[in-house]
Amino acid sequence: MNHVNDINELQLAVGVDVSRETMSKLEKYLEILLKWNPKINLVSKNTIEAAWKRHFVDSAQLIKHAPDLNKWADIGSGAGFPGMVIAILAAELYPESEVHLIESDQRKCAFLRNVSRETSVRPIIHNCRIEEFEGDAFDIVSARALASVELLLQYSEKLLSQQGKCLFLKGRQCDTELAEAQKAWNFEYDKIPGSSEDDGIILRIGGLTRVEQH
Repeated sequence: MNHVNDINELQLAVGVDVSRETMSKLEKYLEILLKWNPKINLVSKNTIEAAWKRHFVDSAQLIKHAPDLNKWADIGSGAGFPGMVIAILAAELYPESEVHLIESDQRKCAFLRNVSRETSVRPIIHNCRIEEFEGDAFDIVSARALASVELLLQYSEKLLSQQGKCLFLKGRQCDTELAEAQKAWNFEYDKIPGSSEDDGIILRIGGLTRVEQH
């Protein structure tokens, strides 16, 4: 890793200075990812060489769109992008916050728990399907590379607090997915250009209600 460039890139994405200790935890996370990935295929082999930018910086950018973070739920967490990255950043920036990672795959949960131990960061890891999760009133629900917008809103409906927001990392299919989702849901949204991928979009959604069927 080119430490100066990597630190600058991540801090630009986050929008504030990140301590050396937090950077060390993120680097430890990357080290564990590189060790585990050949065994359980946590991220695509095509992205592993550029994992810092493609996964860590891409995930980190979400935190600046969640001011005054209290409770965050990351659904379908997989290898922890964005949820584990957010948990590591939030431990420094929002120390009273709770970050919940919801993941159905036992092996991926084992990986997340290993990262948690090695970095001394304690997100709450739930090994269950999203539909089976019992909990609500999250300020933020996030997801990355998980499902269509319409399905993500189905998952998010029971998790969001009244003023809660969704933060979804999406790509070039975003407009098509939004149009489809608007057939079943009323919501307000912002499309924010992502900081790490040319065609990446941060989709911020609030005011979620179901369209009434007549």
